[in-house]
Amino acid sequence: MKAANLLISIFLFLVILPEAFSQQVKPTPKAEKAFHNEQPVDPWIPGNGPREKSPAYHRESSVFYTTQVNISNDGYNILGDAANEPSLAIDPLNPDRMAIGWRQFDYIGSNFRQAGYGYSDDGGETWTFPGVIDPGVFRSDPVLEADNQGTFHYNSLTSSGGSYFCRVFRSEDGGAGWDDGVPAQGGDKQWMEIDKTGTLGEGNIYAFWTSYYSYCFPGNFTRSANGGDSYEDCVSVDGDPYWGTLAIGTEGELYIAGAGSNDGVVVVKSYNANEPGSFIAWDYYTQVDMDGYMGAGPDVNPGGLLGQASIAVNQAPGPGQGNVYVLVSVSRISNGDPGDVMFAKSTDGGLSFSDPVRINDDFSISNTQWFGTMSVAPNGRIDVVWLDTRDAPANDPVWSALYYSYSLDQGETWSDNELLSDSFDPHVGWPNQEKMGDYFDMISDNGNAHLAWAATLNGEQDVYYGRITPLITGISGPDSDGSLLTFNVSPNPLTSTSAVTFNLARGSHVKIELYSLTGALTHTLADGFFTPGVHSVKLGDLPLPAGFYTCTITAGNSKKTVKLAKVAQ
Repeated sequence: MKAANLLISIFLFLVILPEAFSQQVKPTPKAEKAFHNEQPVDPWIPGNGPREKSPAYHRESSVFYTTQVNISNDGYNILGDAANEPSLAIDPLNPDRMAIGWRQFDYIGSNFRQAGYGYSDDGGETWTFPGVIDPGVFRSDPVLEADNQGTFHYNSLTSSGGSYFCRVFRSEDGGAGWDDGVPAQGGDKQWMEIDKTGTLGEGNIYAFWTSYYSYCFPGNFTRSANGGDSYEDCVSVDGDPYWGTLAIGTEGELYIAGAGSNDGVVVVKSYNANEPGSFIAWDYYTQVDMDGYMGAGPDVNPGGLLGQASIAVNQAPGPGQGNVYVLVSVSRISNGDPGDVMFAKSTDGGLSFSDPVRINDDFSISNTQWFGTMSVAPNGRIDVVWLDTRDAPANDPVWSALYYSYSLDQGETWSDNELLSDSFDPHVGWPNQEKMGDYFDMISDNGNAHLAWAATLNGEQDVYYGRITPLITGISGPDSDGSLLTFNVSPNPLTSTSAVTFNLARGSHVKIELYSLTGALTHTLADGFFTPGVHSVKLGDLPLPAGFYTCTITAGNSKKTVKLAKVAQ
């Protein structure tokens, strides 16, 4: 019997071995890397019929406006569903048109998710939630972007039988309706970016994802050079980043940032990704020390990440133009802190990076700062948000609130951390999985930061739009030449007697402009030469609706901004 069993074993070995080696063998991922993947587990339960409702959440302050997006047709919260992992697109031709996509769970008893979406045509003040793209189809990891023609693109992941692939849908009407989409290669934790620099690669669409869970292993990157009509064959990204984002440089060069094989972040650069028909070459990749490692949020978000890596490039003219910024929530190595928001920058095109700087200004090493998210305004302001447990009660240490900080000097100094939201329990309303998604998304203009985020402020997971208006008063631009001595608007809030007063050290061309919260120019109050001395320009009679505004004065190479308010009469 022993001899017979041995012969059988040898036979099976000889039969199975060639077939096993004929298959391409995937590398063994890190434990954390294997943990985060998107596969259908529960069946789809159609969400037909009436649903119970509750009031939708809404909050407004001088700094932060936020409102719920996944709402019923009559503006109420829909009880018993869940929404997370939101991504935002804004029309460059009409910033009042916005769309947010998210993972939509019709019932929290099932983790079957679909491609939820909502849209706004009034700058985020109100939202419409029509439903989902591709009803009844498992879809996850939504990523939205808009091109310079105002077309919205929605990259959505699906999987079946262990295979992962993406489809990108397009909308020509601000996210109200979507086409049938086109195949876009893809894999788990994909991200997408569109070139809007006006250079050679204008309109190119780039996407990368986790190579281990890839439609085209070991490839993890694709490009569309025809506006999204089709996507090219996959290629591999040097350094094998995952859980990250992309950014476009001032000349159309492409940057990718994500977790790497070592602790910290890897940043990869390509100079020729913008060239039509080119075989994409990766010029180099750099390991960035963030004094920590990316991974799961074991307490606050046990089934998900602390967040994905954010990368951005400063497009603003001036000394910081071309700077590459990286931001990520990490578990610290040096002090064991479970989660801090860390920032590093490169002034040499990603070849080297500064030592990491902590953005959250609490001194505790037991609080968790997670879902760190960054965007850079056209004027160079760096905006950062994150979730923070510093205000949590002792008996509920995971309770989190949204915090914000900004930098006006290329990340050298940061504003005091500002609390934006009420605290909430992120463990409420899990849709049969222990997570609140893996990321937020933010887009900055010169006056505001526009945020797509998730929270449980209604006692369940919901998606929100947020508009952050930093309180910046009397901040000189980086090119200040001392022309402008003082600048003030009084009374503020505005009345019929309000006026702009400024003092010039020398004769200068002066421009005074008023902007809405969406960053749109509403009025030019002055545009001409002014002699040295004190001047006053009246603005109290302007027909302004109640709300918040920013007033910017440019005199020579000096520039300052103040925040204004108009109270309803």
